[in-house]
Amino acid sequence: MNEEVKVTDHLGERETRIAKVHKLRAMGINPYAQSFDKKNLIGDIIRDYETKKLRDINDIIPIPVLQVQTAGRVMLYRTHGKLAFAKLLDSTEEIQLMFHRENCNLIINGAATNLLKDGSEEWMSAYKFMEKMVDAGDFIGVRWEMFKTHKGELTIFVSEFQFLAKAIRPLPEKFHGIQDQEAIYRKRYLDLVMNPDSYKRFQFKSEFYKVLRNFYVQEWFVEIQTNILGNSASWAAARAFETHHNDYDTDVFLRIAFETGLKKATVGRYEKVFEIGQDFRNEGSDPSHLQEFTQVEHYAVYRNYEDNMRFTEKMMDYIFDTMKIPRILKVKDKEGVEKEVNFTTPFERIDYVEWMNKASGLDINKYGVDDAEKLRKDILAKWIEFEWIHKMWTTTLIDYLYKKVLRPKIIWPAFLYNYPVIMQPLARTSDANPNIVEQFQLIVNGREMCKAYSELVDPLLQQENFDKQAEASAKGDEEATAGDDEFVMAMEYGMPPQSGFGMWLERILAILTQQDNLRDVVMFPLMKPEAKEVEKVEEEKEEKGKKKAKK
Repeated sequence: MNEEVKVTDHLGERETRIAKVHKLRAMGINPYAQSFDKKNLIGDIIRDYETKKLRDINDIIPIPVLQVQTAGRVMLYRTHGKLAFAKLLDSTEEIQLMFHRENCNLIINGAATNLLKDGSEEWMSAYKFMEKMVDAGDFIGVRWEMFKTHKGELTIFVSEFQFLAKAIRPLPEKFHGIQDQEAIYRKRYLDLVMNPDSYKRFQFKSEFYKVLRNFYVQEWFVEIQTNILGNSASWAAARAFETHHNDYDTDVFLRIAFETGLKKATVGRYEKVFEIGQDFRNEGSDPSHLQEFTQVEHYAVYRNYEDNMRFTEKMMDYIFDTMKIPRILKVKDKEGVEKEVNFTTPFERIDYVEWMNKASGLDINKYGVDDAEKLRKDILAKWIEFEWIHKMWTTTLIDYLYKKVLRPKIIWPAFLYNYPVIMQPLARTSDANPNIVEQFQLIVNGREMCKAYSELVDPLLQQENFDKQAEASAKGDEEATAGDDEFVMAMEYGMPPQSGFGMWLERILAILTQQDNLRDVVMFPLMKPEAKEVEKVEEEKEEKGKKKAKK
């Protein structure tokens, strides 16, 4: 974050503002208006009037001409005798306002007035109302004519304004606070107001989603939505979140991938489908991992994983070209070391088995599903260790070994392919080599950006693979893939050959916006409760317990 943001309560000022809320009501003004007819975005006003010939302010003040009508948040207010200036911010831009004591009117209940009772039988001018009753952070609607100051700043001469909403907490100090990253995540709404870079980043994210969807539409894909709650936790080596469905009185899982629903759609006539949505994996979090994250997944029938490699390059070209993103970006690794990454296609291809054997000093092809103890012993003999190594089964051991010794070394965008068959029970086995599955991942500076397969569509082999995963799960592997009987049944009705693809959108967005932490591209990331919130929850639990005991 470039701006230092101080988030404090300012309780004294809060009470002062609450008193103003009561005073506004006493004056016959609703401090939270129903609506306002905003005809112009500030960005459009700047675009339309920046180069136009405008009248001199001395000609405007006596008889202004109605040109614009807009609304936004007051960011700054200062008076100079009979003139006052403010800054107004909306979703597009910020613009200067000017108020003149002799030509300033407040709109109340649809009528404009320049003099009103202040609630205690004293009279207050509209100009004085703006000074005394409107604070930074409040929302107002304004209207009238455009001009430029003697310094050339485009400004709205406000002949009429309407009070729209009172902020009872002051905005953070923009330049004098301490930088508090946790406060920024907890109160992102303030970060968006005070830090233009953050706001632009999330505007970029919105545009990225639009461009991504447009690409899929151009490629004749259909967007569908699949279920988030399911009866099984299948389709990825990950631990699922569980919850209870009260109506059905059964435990269900939050999805860890979209795969089942999208592939079942291909049984039901769809040939090209995609979905953008949330997945949930109950694992550890760090700057490059989130438990709740966004993916795009697609499935295209009659294609294989090599077709999907070319499709991925085409997607990247479209995104970079459409959004005018430079092909060479500086990306930090997990140690914070900045490296240049060139996204010019085509991307390099790297053989997983060949490179893993070189990086680990082991021959990973020789380990089968039941060789976990031998593999664990051989890994430790190479002085390689990682968390939970003693609880993992063969598939998970190989995956974590890869994350330890190979993935961090891949800086440039590269397709990693030729995976051992035990690594991915849901992918199609290679016709040329039964020990290899047709799968690839795109790696950028040690981060997995996307994963794709030639899909397994043989229901008998799929069931056999599920059974093997069930054995691993029974032996304690918490990340073993669970079976899915309903999915196998759908396959038995006939599933066409196809290739599937999944991309982690926070990861690509973090790279494109030059961010080190995935939470910097999540508008409202989940945070641990603050101490006072935990205290409150515990008190509520205790109170409920007492009530139950009484009953």
